[in-house]
Amino acid sequence: MFPQTHEVFSHTAQQAAAAVISNYSTSFGLATRFLGPTYRHHIRNIYALVRIADEIVDGLAADAGLDAGEQRQLLDNFSAATRSALHFGISDNLIIHAFAQTARTTGITFDLIEPFFASMRADLSAPSAPVRSLPADEHRDYVYGSAEVVGLMCLKVFLSDQIRTPAEVETLEFGARQLGAAFQNINFLRDLADDSARLHRSYLTTETRLSDSDKTAWVIIIRQQLAHAQATFSLLPKDARAAVRSAAALFAALNDRIALTPVDRLYLERVRIPNVVKAGLASRAILSTAREGRP
Repeated sequence: MFPQTHEVFSHTAQQAAAAVISNYSTSFGLATRFLGPTYRHHIRNIYALVRIADEIVDGLAADAGLDAGEQRQLLDNFSAATRSALHFGISDNLIIHAFAQTARTTGITFDLIEPFFASMRADLSAPSAPVRSLPADEHRDYVYGSAEVVGLMCLKVFLSDQIRTPAEVETLEFGARQLGAAFQNINFLRDLADDSARLHRSYLTTETRLSDSDKTAWVIIIRQQLAHAQATFSLLPKDARAAVRSAAALFAALNDRIALTPVDRLYLERVRIPNVVKAGLASRAILSTAREGRP
């Protein structure tokens, strides 16, 4: 591939990744706008790969008429194509190509990618009961693979042009994992209706249905996870802080709304944050970061 051809192809791949985040997540789409240009397209590339894999296991393949074995094969093909792209630096799949460019540039390796695909495969496992539930150890492993490693991938991007001490990196890695876990657990609460009725999954309890006391316990855990993550934000490069703070604030607000919503209602509809509230939270995150001195 000639240099100009590769440049055009990679640019097109990045545009495709940007379209994924724009169409699938107003919250993350808004937050990435506040990233410095060095980081923005990389984070969008990560989100796009993760989102497409998630869509495969959350109904895209099933809606196309694929049976369980065919769905797993589709995911395995997507995973194998990702591995190939990391090796060769190119893929005929635009989303995978964009991710591979980011991974090879920032040092994202398969010690983070493989756990992610393992969690996605778990969603395709045939349940032994009408609703697939997760015991505590399986929940921990699933959240690590589906969310915490994504936080660590984003951290790889943020630190790719930075110098941090080993202790600071360790602190930031802890924060990235806590933030990823908080986001995922909030998603589980927000999506109780769809996960239960359509996907027949119960991520937060070994029972078929979450109780109000269970929900309250998870809200408290999430607040602790967010607090642990927020304590590390000042160590991030300034070009990343506003975006990360904005995303954390949006999810914290969502968690607060979930806390006030009876669990029976969560099984009927999704709790949402109005766009005007999102804009206000994002503005405060930007102003808070602007007042800080550390680059």
